[in-house]
Amino acid sequence: MRTYTRIAWLGAWLALLGVMAVGLGSPRPAQAKEYVLGLQCDRSGPTQNVGPFICDGYQDYIKLFNLKKSLGAGNSLRVVEVDHSYDVPKGMEAFARHLSEGAIIEGIYGTPHTLALAPKLAENKIPGTSPGFGSSAARNGTKPEFAYLFPIAASYWSQATAGVKFIMDNWKDTSRKPKIAYLFFDNPAGRDPLVILEALQKQLGFELKTYAVPPPGVEMGPQVLEIARQYKPDWVLAHLFGQAPSVAIKEFQRVGYPRNHIVSFVWGDSESNLQAAGWDAGEGYYGMQFAGVGDNFDVIREIKKMYKDEGKPDPKSMAVSVYYNRGVLIAAVHARAVQLAIEQKGPNITGADVKVGFESIKDFSLGGMLPPLNLSAKDHEGGGWVQMYQVQKGKFVAVTDWYHGYPEVLNKFVYGN
Repeated sequence: MRTYTRIAWLGAWLALLGVMAVGLGSPRPAQAKEYVLGLQCDRSGPTQNVGPFICDGYQDYIKLFNLKKSLGAGNSLRVVEVDHSYDVPKGMEAFARHLSEGAIIEGIYGTPHTLALAPKLAENKIPGTSPGFGSSAARNGTKPEFAYLFPIAASYWSQATAGVKFIMDNWKDTSRKPKIAYLFFDNPAGRDPLVILEALQKQLGFELKTYAVPPPGVEMGPQVLEIARQYKPDWVLAHLFGQAPSVAIKEFQRVGYPRNHIVSFVWGDSESNLQAAGWDAGEGYYGMQFAGVGDNFDVIREIKKMYKDEGKPDPKSMAVSVYYNRGVLIAAVHARAVQLAIEQKGPNITGADVKVGFESIKDFSLGGMLPPLNLSAKDHEGGGWVQMYQVQKGKFVAVTDWYHGYPEVLNKFVYGN
């Protein structure tokens, strides 16, 4: 009995030594990390002609990013998408859910949602993005209330300066300054550029008259009629979104106002808008973009190949390239911020680390889909660049390079100098 016990004890001891030897000789591989990205979307509310395409583009880019093992073998990004139907309380609930799932970035959707969430982002130290919408003053990341809010694309203030610059650059009458009508959605987003337009009017001397369209923006016959028949402006700046841009295009066609004297802010000039209004009705219509339009970009070709390799056709959402490409852009900037945070801090990163990652993005152009993006602690917008497109024979054609307007005016409002 004693001999058997000694043999059993010796066998167990030798087995333990073997396990220790294997452990010492072959270190355990690092545990794979999954980083959560919170994404808010409107797939069922008043801007459902926008949200699905943006969010599909976002999802597809993250899928491609993970497929390419861009964070190293085993590491990945996971998107938690919530449809808030363009409802602010639902947007707040979405943020709470994202926090509970460990999100390190919040992709916001909607200006009212941005204004409501900005304090929550700072309180929880989670960076959030509001590309092309939200609070224009958020460009200044040194302000505590905007420390965790990143516009990452041309704000409404930047769009206003770019629109005016385009008009002034194309104004050839030396005997007088142009008359401009500002047609806007009467909510915080639509009212946001008013201070910039008034400042530009004083500086440049053009005439300005404003016309508010009450939500939901599907009735604007009286405003358009007054613009075309009474005020008779040389140019119209239109800041509408959802279904309203399509209504405006058809109304201006009805009263005979030339569409090639209308310049739209970034949320009123997409394939879905022109499909609803009719491409013929929109012939000549100008619109600003903060991401390239169409499918002639390497990243879009890569996504198509990803689907082809799976035996699937191109995503239907790609047909609305204005919004789909913006979703790709947003996802790419989010992913780049996470990459930079990991490079700087190692794998165990927090939202505060990702904030620094955002502020470290330099010369990021996504193969030409966007102007070289440069963010910093001082500039959370990245320069406010846009490109002007025009409807020509049933498609969007770029008519300018990337540009921005009147930085001295913007700096006065953003930085106080």
